[in-house]
Amino acid sequence: MSNEGFHLSDTARDGYRTYVDPGTAGWDHSSLRVLELAAGASREFDTGDSEWIVLPLSGSCAVSCDGEVFELTGRESVFSGVTDFAYVPRDASVRVTSSAGGRFALTGARCENRLPARYGPASGVPVELRGAGQASRQVNNFGAAHVFEADRLIAVEVLTPAGNWSSFPPHKHDEDREGESRLEEIYYFEIADSHGTPGIGYQRVYPSGPGSTTDVLAEVRSGDVVLIPDGWHGPSMAVPGYDMYYLNVMAGPSPERAWLICDDPAHAWVRGTWEDQPVDPRLPLYRAPSEVEGR
Repeated sequence: MSNEGFHLSDTARDGYRTYVDPGTAGWDHSSLRVLELAAGASREFDTGDSEWIVLPLSGSCAVSCDGEVFELTGRESVFSGVTDFAYVPRDASVRVTSSAGGRFALTGARCENRLPARYGPASGVPVELRGAGQASRQVNNFGAAHVFEADRLIAVEVLTPAGNWSSFPPHKHDEDREGESRLEEIYYFEIADSHGTPGIGYQRVYPSGPGSTTDVLAEVRSGDVVLIPDGWHGPSMAVPGYDMYYLNVMAGPSPERAWLICDDPAHAWVRGTWEDQPVDPRLPLYRAPSEVEGR
C-alpha cells in the first residue's frame, strides 16, 4: 500500500464529515465517523456488527437506543473540557438529535458480544498526565480498557500543548505476544486555531519490522485522519503556538481487551529521563473531573 492510503484529509461519505470503517481502511475491526448536525437536526444509524460510543466534540445531543434516551451535555470544543458520552451496542438502531447543533464522533469496533446501552458521565472520566517536559500530554481515558466496559472498543482523547511531542517514545501494538496486543488504530485530529490562523501538526509512523509497511510523515490539520494498521507510531508533534487534540480509536483480534504496547528500543531510554523533569505546568489544559498522575 502507498503512504497516501494512511493519511486521509477527505473522508466524507454518506452524510458524515469523516467516515472510516474496516472496508475503507482495509482492516477488520476499528471504525470512526464524525457527524455534523445543524440545529434541530437528527441522524439515525444501525450499529450492525459493531459497538459504538457517541462522543460530543462540540455541542450537546440526545442519543436514543433500545428504548432509552441519553441526554449528553457535551462541551463547547475538545479544548474546553471533558465530555459525557453514550455507549450503544451492536445490532441496534440509534438516533442522535441535537437541538442547538454540533459535531459528534462515533467511535466503533466490530465485536461479538452485545452489552447494554448506557450513559458515561464526564465526572467518571479519569484524566491522566503522561510524560514530562516537552513530552508532556493529557489523556482523557473515557473509553480506556481499564475504565469503561466494552467488548472490543478502546478509545481515548489526547491533548498536547503547543510545542510538545506526544505518542513518544514511538511505540507499537501490531503483534499478539507477551506484553503486547494487536490493535488497529485511528488518529483523528483537531488543531486549535491561533491568532486567526488554522493550526497544523505532524504525525510520524514507520515500519516496525518485516511485514510492517506503514511509513508516514504527515502534516495534519483539523479533521484529518491517520490510520495505523501496524508500525512504530510517534511522535505526534504540536507545532509552537497551536495546541493539538487527537482521538484514538482502537480494536483488534486479541482475546484480551487491553492496550499493551512495546516501545521502539532505539528511543525507549527517553522514559527514564522523565523522573528528573516536571510535567508541563500548562497541563491539564482544562479542569479535570478526576485526575490520575501517571508516567
